[in-house]
Amino acid sequence: MASSNNVDPELIRGLEALVETTFPKRCRCCGRSFTDVADYVAQTNAMPNGAQGLKQSLGDDGEVIVDLFRNCPCGSTLMDSFNDRRDTLPKGEARRRRFAELMAYLVERGLSASVARHELLEVMHGKPSEILTKIRPPATGVTKHA
Repeated sequence: MASSNNVDPELIRGLEALVETTFPKRCRCCGRSFTDVADYVAQTNAMPNGAQGLKQSLGDDGEVIVDLFRNCPCGSTLMDSFNDRRDTLPKGEARRRRFAELMAYLVERGLSASVARHELLEVMHGKPSEILTKIRPPATGVTKHA
């Protein structure tokens, strides 16, 4: 994600850290690495017999979780979860912690929680966010009034 003089640098650092904890993913059988969702789909194969490879369920917090099953070229079946907050590995915990920090930061900057969450998820999935590009850094000094 490119930085701009008009975009809050703390927000940029947070978004970059959030995406970094999501990928790369690695096949545990052959070690093949997938840099992002597009790479994951491009380097893997659809499930056999015309199955979609998608499974939807509800997480502990009632949020919809979608699992995408694909076959690695080595033959191993892989799964990537989207919006899955139950990942207890250190990367998952770091991602959730950073996501929560960014949510709080964006709410402090004036976004509603639902808009902040939506925009963060969009960026995590590689999509641009015009709303987040408009977030400005907080004022650094206190202006005294006479």
